[in-house]
Amino acid sequence: MEDIALLSSRGYEVILCSSGAVSLGMKMIGLTPATAGLRDKQAAAACGMPLLLNAYKQIGHEHDLNIAQILVTLGDFGDHRRFLNTKNTLHRLIESGVLPIINENDTITTEEIRVGDNDRLAAKVAQMVQAQHLVILTGVDGLYDRNPSEPGAKLVETVHDVSQYLAVTSEVGTLGTGGMLTKMQAANMAQNAGCTTLIANGEADNPITSVLDGARPCTTCVAHAEPADSWAAWLTDRLQMDGSIVISNSAADAMATGGRGIDRDDIISICGNYVKGDVIHIYDETGTERARGMTDFSSEQTAILVRNREIPVKQLIGYHSRAVLVEIENLICLDDRHILWEPLEATATA
Repeated sequence: MEDIALLSSRGYEVILCSSGAVSLGMKMIGLTPATAGLRDKQAAAACGMPLLLNAYKQIGHEHDLNIAQILVTLGDFGDHRRFLNTKNTLHRLIESGVLPIINENDTITTEEIRVGDNDRLAAKVAQMVQAQHLVILTGVDGLYDRNPSEPGAKLVETVHDVSQYLAVTSEVGTLGTGGMLTKMQAANMAQNAGCTTLIANGEADNPITSVLDGARPCTTCVAHAEPADSWAAWLTDRLQMDGSIVISNSAADAMATGGRGIDRDDIISICGNYVKGDVIHIYDETGTERARGMTDFSSEQTAILVRNREIPVKQLIGYHSRAVLVEIENLICLDDRHILWEPLEATATA
């Protein structure tokens, strides 16, 4: 908090992503993390939140910092309207000189509908407010070319292509739900939005300013020179896959050249259960992810449309519409800057 006050005096606008409520609340419900189930953790989060925020309030007061708490869920990032509402609240707090402290709302989330790690949550917030820097503090100096406990492991000081290091970041650390893999995923999201990520050890004096000043070792994931606009970044950088479709290779190639969306004649199979307005992942016949886009139909409606290609849309689903699953303005083709996702197993076949 002292370092954040120093940053503020330098003219930085700061948002803090911080967890810890579950750990703080465990003692109050008489359990330990090893013995606690989902309901126990949700209850512990409810107990720990006041303790965590009170600590931040008391210490913030010593440094003339006013704080506010924002609790978010996966849906606040996945639903575009809620995304914009959260963004507006953050900007209003920053304009007032208030430090927003963001955490996932662990009192209501379950494993199926949670972000799960502060790394990607912070990256989505950085994308949301179009931040210049994302600083991730962890238990090591940054990204290493192998497990840092192995002899000869070297710190990777600069990263331009995150995908080159995914193979060496699969181990999950003991200090939280995310390991170095989630930090690389977060860095990729930030890069795409024009934000530089700095990964460093959090156990240091002036942990943030010392990194920004280049006074100690860290890994710098350099922002892309030509970042995506906010709409494209929201469409492409996802925290969870809502669903996916497989389209023909010819349709995928035509889509890549621009000028067309995806209609029902392009679809080979449907994966997952999604609703209208969800962002779906789009694969070609080889299993290569080619695009992401916001769908105009649910997975159930899509299945009906592709199994009855000759029947008018209104006759099938009850209202008039073009048989276009993803309109071109809601479709972003992926390039080398994006981390691709593995396809789901098909739940419906055309």
